[in-house]
Amino acid sequence: MKILLLGAKGFVGKRCANAWDGVIAYEDRITSSEQVEDLISQHNPDVVLNAAGVRGKPNVDWCEDNQIETMVGNTVLPILVAKACAKTQTYLLHIGSGCIFYGDSSHEDKTWREEDFANPSVIYSRSKYAADLVLSTLPQVGIARIRMPIDWVPSPNNMIDKLTSFSKVIDVENSVTVVEDMLAVFYELLEKKATGVFHVTNPGLLKHRDIIQLYQKFVNPDHTNEWITDEDLVKKGLSLKGRSNNVLSSKNLEAYGIEMRDVHIAMEDTMKKYSAALTSGRIS
Repeated sequence: MKILLLGAKGFVGKRCANAWDGVIAYEDRITSSEQVEDLISQHNPDVVLNAAGVRGKPNVDWCEDNQIETMVGNTVLPILVAKACAKTQTYLLHIGSGCIFYGDSSHEDKTWREEDFANPSVIYSRSKYAADLVLSTLPQVGIARIRMPIDWVPSPNNMIDKLTSFSKVIDVENSVTVVEDMLAVFYELLEKKATGVFHVTNPGLLKHRDIIQLYQKFVNPDHTNEWITDEDLVKKGLSLKGRSNNVLSSKNLEAYGIEMRDVHIAMEDTMKKYSAALTSGRIS
């Protein structure tokens, strides 16, 4: 399978490019649908994976002060890509975000389904959800939403590195995405040209405290941090706005026969590999 990968320079895009054969990794910024059409004409891919977008540095708070850039990168750009794919009749898998949901859903089990209307509050989440609303109406398009990616490869965008760099950490429970499992799911979705919205999160819930405890067990037993409440995050000036915390259902993956490991099994395996990567100096 020949995959045209857009946004190959980013955290997720780079991991996809390194994991698979047959990838045409495109790192330059996308500015028009014609640019994508030319790439499709030049490389004749079987499918397109859009990993391009704007998240901001050092975190999503940047998006609050850079709204236009955020909307262009996360809303306009995916539409341009989808336009080119529609014109060339090429399947598109777009990487979305599960951070568009805040708190509990209205369902009895409090989990968010793929078809639920989201309730984003921050600019980053709104820009990602805006693209979902448009792309989800199109044929030959899949949307793969991920949450808080956790990887064995050390990186500033890896949740392990993020949490262990903070002196103050909130202890909340969430659905998360283990990157090694995510890569396998993305590839299956591309192979099957699966359409619709998919929550690419590992079954089960994970607390920040769980991640820290595994880090102390396998990486650094001397690591310490202060535990604070979610409300303290904004009160103490550690974040401009509250973060998304939620539980996602992944029923649409099940419909395609795609499974992911239980989050606790996957997390322990990932932390062991993360420790080995640090020891060996392997970072990519």
